[in-house]
Amino acid sequence: MPELPEVETTVRGLEHVLKGRRIRRLEARRADLRRAFPKDLGQRLTGALVTSLGRRAKYGLINTDRGDTMVFHLGMSGAWRIDPHEIGKHDHLLLETDEGRRLHLRDPRRFGSVDLVPTAALAEWPAFKALGPEPLDGRIDGRWLRERFDGRTAAVKLLLLDQGIVAGLGNIYACEALFRARIDPRKTAGKVSRVKLDALARAIPAVLDDAIRAGGSTLKDFAAPDGELGYFSKQFDVYDREGEPCRGCAGKVRRIVQGGRSTFFCPSCQR
Repeated sequence: MPELPEVETTVRGLEHVLKGRRIRRLEARRADLRRAFPKDLGQRLTGALVTSLGRRAKYGLINTDRGDTMVFHLGMSGAWRIDPHEIGKHDHLLLETDEGRRLHLRDPRRFGSVDLVPTAALAEWPAFKALGPEPLDGRIDGRWLRERFDGRTAAVKLLLLDQGIVAGLGNIYACEALFRARIDPRKTAGKVSRVKLDALARAIPAVLDDAIRAGGSTLKDFAAPDGELGYFSKQFDVYDREGEPCRGCAGKVRRIVQGGRSTFFCPSCQR
């Protein structure tokens, strides 16, 4: 599943094509993805000026001068394509700008979504209302994590995936951040020291920034809108490296399952 860096990479790629341009045509080529497309999507956005683009957690935002925001989620296999040569079998939403640029939303598994939300009501939209702060906006520090973890008996890795604590942090980057902070992902969250929580609060944005600069991680079907594949996966310290030597010590990377997801860590230097 595309995670926060992949969505951020996507939004930045779309911005070069969409910001300041009018939507000349918008066509849904099927009725739904994970849920139905808004019935009046084309009517409400055709002719609209794209004023800005953004991201909230793992959702991309396309803001318009009509007071509406198109909110997209890439699901498991979604990706935007810029100026494709042809309409592909899995291109389910087509968008054309006033200068003739074409964008196709491709989603073979159809776990993504597209919604149209009044821009002024975004904070209260159900999918956003319960989200915690963005990990890149500087609000998360050791004190914030301590307040959210205090008294909690769940493993620290599982709480990091709670979107009400850190919005948009996914499995890959939680593993990588815990490695950088030298925290055992199995450790009870309420027992992690403040010193290590401070280190974790620094590691989360650092690993996300590194991934964004690398264009995200190429896992399964993800590619940026220009077709470029992210290469942060080549820099993983622990994720998907089971049995390989740890980059920080003489140990080996181990894999366990937590909450139905794979967790990768080094038992020797993560304590």
